[in-house]
Amino acid sequence: MRLILIGCEYVGTTALGDAIKEWAREALGAEVGFHEHWKIPHVAHSELTDEEQQQYLALSPRLKELMQRNNLEYHIQPSFYNDRDHCMVGHYIEEKIYGPMYFGYGGPDDPQDRAIVARHVERSILELGPDTVIVHLKASPDVIRKRMKDAPHQGQVIDEKDVETVLQRFQEEYDNAVFFNRMEIDTSTATVQESLAEWVEKMEPFWMDADRLRMLTRRAR
Repeated sequence: MRLILIGCEYVGTTALGDAIKEWAREALGAEVGFHEHWKIPHVAHSELTDEEQQQYLALSPRLKELMQRNNLEYHIQPSFYNDRDHCMVGHYIEEKIYGPMYFGYGGPDDPQDRAIVARHVERSILELGPDTVIVHLKASPDVIRKRMKDAPHQGQVIDEKDVETVLQRFQEEYDNAVFFNRMEIDTSTATVQESLAEWVEKMEPFWMDADRLRMLTRRAR
């Protein structure tokens, strides 16, 4: 199972990823993890301390770009894609949107223009994991703003005034991505479990034979 979950902050990518991990444990008998390292300053599996987050945010745009480019490249190596499961949240699409908007790098005048980097990343993924599924989660602007107010994220990336713009950018990047396997899920009124059920239903055409065998084996037990 190879997934990339994308969407504006607060659409529920992390929540759905957590639900998929629980589902995979039951349905596949697998311990599946999600790599989610592209919302600066949250760039590691282990949560950084407040001091460390401030240190990362204080880096120059050039250093942030360098760190995140290495991070991107690291996660598209054969050592990951040779694994049975490789799942990510955000990855190069978050980088392409948030880098120029909020962190001062990756725009069209940057030598490391994220539009160019994105094409390289997509070619690598299509070569190493052509079965990868891109999952675009979305929600209405009003719902995003309500979630921002009701349960604010530590180290929030997006600005409330930018919600419509960020939602549109994710839609554009999803529409333009070269992946053949894709789906959209609207979380505006859905619970996490309802979104999970929709994901399971929409995944049906995309399962690899090895995944179907794991599910059949799990059911037999």
